[in-house]
Amino acid sequence: MEENVTIHDLLAILKRRKWSLILPAVSVFLIALAAAIFISPIYRSSSTILIEDQELPREYVASFVSGFAEQRLQVINQRIMSTTRLMEIINHFNLYNEYRKSMTTEEIIDLMRQDTKLETISANVIDSRSGAAKTATIAFSLSYEGKRPEVVQQVASALASFYLEENLKVREQQTTGAYKFLEDEANNLKTQLATIDAKISAFKSQNVTALPEVFQVNLQVLDRIDRDIDMTKAQLGSLKERQSFIQSQLATLPKVGTDRAYLKQLKADLVQLESRLSDKHPDIIKTKAEIAKLEARIKKESGTKAGSTAGETPENEAYITLSAQLAGIETEINSANRQLWDLNQKRNQYRQRIDSSPKVDEMSKTLMAERNNTQLKYDDLMKKMLEARVAQGLEKGQMGERFTLIDPARLPEKPIRPNVPAILLIGLILGIGSGVGMVALREHLDESVRSVKDLTRKTGLPVLAGLPEIVTWDDKRQDKKTIKKIYIAAATLTLVAIVLVHFLVMDLDILWVKVMRRIFV
Repeated sequence: MEENVTIHDLLAILKRRKWSLILPAVSVFLIALAAAIFISPIYRSSSTILIEDQELPREYVASFVSGFAEQRLQVINQRIMSTTRLMEIINHFNLYNEYRKSMTTEEIIDLMRQDTKLETISANVIDSRSGAAKTATIAFSLSYEGKRPEVVQQVASALASFYLEENLKVREQQTTGAYKFLEDEANNLKTQLATIDAKISAFKSQNVTALPEVFQVNLQVLDRIDRDIDMTKAQLGSLKERQSFIQSQLATLPKVGTDRAYLKQLKADLVQLESRLSDKHPDIIKTKAEIAKLEARIKKESGTKAGSTAGETPENEAYITLSAQLAGIETEINSANRQLWDLNQKRNQYRQRIDSSPKVDEMSKTLMAERNNTQLKYDDLMKKMLEARVAQGLEKGQMGERFTLIDPARLPEKPIRPNVPAILLIGLILGIGSGVGMVALREHLDESVRSVKDLTRKTGLPVLAGLPEIVTWDDKRQDKKTIKKIYIAAATLTLVAIVLVHFLVMDLDILWVKVMRRIFV
């Protein structure tokens, strides 16, 4: 069983291994000190940009810029962080010259992206539309890190300007694009309306008699035609009865002076025809031809006896009258038949119009519905286009949602890294730890026997006698000096640690920064 190590044992170990403790501790601390001195200081300059809502209420003027501020901010960030824009900044401010020979362009651009940081600032706000509380981005901070304070400030200011300009450009592009899209769609709908109107006009021209507007008129005309047909049929029946009656009377009368009686009948028929028809009508032309033919025949038969009528048989006046009446009735019958045929044709025509009216009505309603829907879309697009034009004016006047620089980039007064006190404190702690570790390692590997306890522990046998160490006054003085040096070293290291902690807590490393700036800048 191992015995506990006493304070005398620790002092003896420190006496034997003092250089094993001091050398590693001092070496590590010096390395940390060298790192703190020779590492190039890095400065940071930041700009704060406020995201302001549009000045006019959204109920009056609606913005056509889609997406939330966070989304647009990410889009703008991707555009600014593109290879082309970053190379412009790098070449303009002559950045990363020390890396251009050893690194590729892509690697240098990655360095620029790593040195540029975008941090959003959020707050709980009340949504004006829904009235609910939500977390929204109200501002963002844009920073750049570099070795030269003046250049860092200029680059940070340039990046902030790019973000402000890009925001205006993006909003104007979105508004202009929305207006152009709505205008093109409105023109397309206007063309569609003209096409539909032409189709409706052509359809009405082709079906003018079967349109729903004239349906009642067609019904009324058809009803009147039916009445006319009934009247014509009744008239035709009456005429046929009279015809049969006269024919039966003629059958009982002698047929004397037939040619002359027929001539008178034809002349009577011609008078009736001329009262109703024109001279160019086929019936009049035919009747005149028969009259001329009959007169020629009568004249030929009379010969030289034309002037004398004493020997002629007197004509039967009743027969002639009835024949004339029969001819007139036959003419009226023919006229009634033609009128009846015309009325039947008209009735069929109007029935066809009435039968096709539902189909025409359906097609007309389809065309009008298409036209009305297109007109509604066109009116809606015109309204939106007017809103887009107003929104476009809102963006041009910079009265919409905008980025405002509230905290411009300033010249950094101290570097953000390296943190010299922290490095020195870590070096001190690591140095002490490495010294203690070295002492423990050497003591563990040392097989020497320096006491009765060590001999008993290693051999497992009791020690019968031992010679005590002869300590002179010089040895005692040397031990006191050694202990004093150890105390002084411990006190010095403790004091350094206290000072470094004080620098970290109280942020008093400005003095160190000024010293470093005088040395390196």
